[in-house]
Amino acid sequence: MLASTICATAVSVAGLGIAALTAYRKRFLAATRIAAFALVPVGLAMTGILRWLTGLVFDPGVWLGFGVLALSAVLFMITRAVEQRRGADGGKAGRKERKAAAAAASREALAPGASAPSLDPSRTVTRPQAKGERAGGADDFSDIEAILKKHGI
Repeated sequence: MLASTICATAVSVAGLGIAALTAYRKRFLAATRIAAFALVPVGLAMTGILRWLTGLVFDPGVWLGFGVLALSAVLFMITRAVEQRRGADGGKAGRKERKAAAAAASREALAPGASAPSLDPSRTVTRPQAKGERAGGADDFSDIEAILKKHGI
């Protein structure tokens, strides 16, 4: 583990040298940021996290554990995909039943009778005309009525 400490120190010294050159060029904000990044490896080595990471990376038992976890995740994804492909009933319904259920679901997604007018065409709403209103006031809304008719409302 002495080698990891020496390597971390070398990386930090190189980073601090780059930070010093950057500060010499009067870019103090960038130099401070570089110095902060340069001190991270030494801090990791001093806390023991670097030793834990190197033990984790170079231990074959850990990699076997990651392999088992990956295999488990793949198996979960496969079962999920098969379950979604079969449908909610577990694949026991035939193709015709699934097709009918899908058609019924798509019909329910739309508002029932959305293209039918909401009011009975025989019923008309009348209101008394205002004092300054012309007799041809209904023509003012002809463009709106055309848009509504175009959309089936």
